[in-house]
Amino acid sequence: MRFLRRWKTRILLFLAVVGPGFITANVDNDAGGILVYSQAGAQFGHYLLWTLIPTTLALIVVQEMCARMGAVTGKGLSDLIREEFGLRITFFMMLAILIVNFGNVVTEFIGIATSLELFGLPRTYTVPICALIVWVIVVYGRYKSVEKVFLVASFVYITYIFAGIRARPMWTDAIISTFVPPRLDTFRDQAYLYMVIAVVGTTIAPWMQFYLQASIVEKGVTRRQYKASMVDVVSGCVFTDVVAWFIIVACAATLWIHGFRNITYAADAAAALKPLAGEYAYILFAVGLFNASLFAASILPLSTAYTVCEGLGLESGVGRRFGEAPFFYWLYTGLLVAGGAVVLIPGLPLVRMAVLSQVVNGVVLPFVLIFMLLLINKKELMGEYVNTRLFNWVAWATTVIMIGLTIAWFWTLRRAS
Repeated sequence: MRFLRRWKTRILLFLAVVGPGFITANVDNDAGGILVYSQAGAQFGHYLLWTLIPTTLALIVVQEMCARMGAVTGKGLSDLIREEFGLRITFFMMLAILIVNFGNVVTEFIGIATSLELFGLPRTYTVPICALIVWVIVVYGRYKSVEKVFLVASFVYITYIFAGIRARPMWTDAIISTFVPPRLDTFRDQAYLYMVIAVVGTTIAPWMQFYLQASIVEKGVTRRQYKASMVDVVSGCVFTDVVAWFIIVACAATLWIHGFRNITYAADAAAALKPLAGEYAYILFAVGLFNASLFAASILPLSTAYTVCEGLGLESGVGRRFGEAPFFYWLYTGLLVAGGAVVLIPGLPLVRMAVLSQVVNGVVLPFVLIFMLLLINKKELMGEYVNTRLFNWVAWATTVIMIGLTIAWFWTLRRAS
């Protein structure tokens, strides 16, 4: 009886804190992420699957650090950076995040437009309608109701697992490639190196750290609930990268094998699956893309609004009314309107913007990680909850590797020119 009571208490505690970690990790598989994973599978087959294991471990460590800082300090990441490093550094960090995130918001609306165009719906109608739906949910919903909507959207990603299974992949080769990286000379290929950075950048995006920590604080997670919150974070990270694995495998089993290398939009992968993997795989992939795009179009502007408002010391949070946090909601509204409007402008190189936004995520990530590591190792700020040696090693290794990959990519660009 005592054993059952203990487990009942643990489950209830987990259900009380579940949300921020699972939601944040799954939004990571947004339209830009799906485009990158689809392109990885179509262009390189199974040769990029090995990146998902170290990336998942790094994602768990980075996300757990944010959740821990939020639970212990009761403050968002941008708020802590402003208090510990000053307003000038915070301003430039906010400006960089604003620019990077806007590119990501545009990518989400590209995903919304192209996924619904697969069903014959024109973007001139779908983009404004979806932007309005997202705006109403966030502005007029309360925190708990908004979180429930986001959690439901998170579980819709299971459609990609079914799509991957229906693509009938080469399971043995895929599993081996997951654990065995390619030869070192593969990294001399500029396109391969670019895609490695894009995969890591889309999996551990800078905006995630700001959104997760702000969500932990707004949900009211404390030190007492911190361990249960860890389960939320870890389960979200594992689930999102399992989905990413199936996207790569599905595209490798269909597009790569049949020589279909050029994916301009994530929707191209869905369309190409139709004759190769059947009607159901096509529909599952398209529905997953629409869900991912709409979901991320809700979260990314929120992350940006949290970051900027915390950095400026202004009121923020979906738990507040419009009149209580006007700058927060106006910034959120402006990002939605501008992101949707860009997609409706004819002639813009939207594909390049989508992939480049994910690569820029990878380039910017080390700077965010450095701030996080300096903060979480401050004894006077975190007390007994400072990083362990293992967590420091993983986080610093991720930072150094991303800097090294970025330098290597720029070097290959210089050689190519």
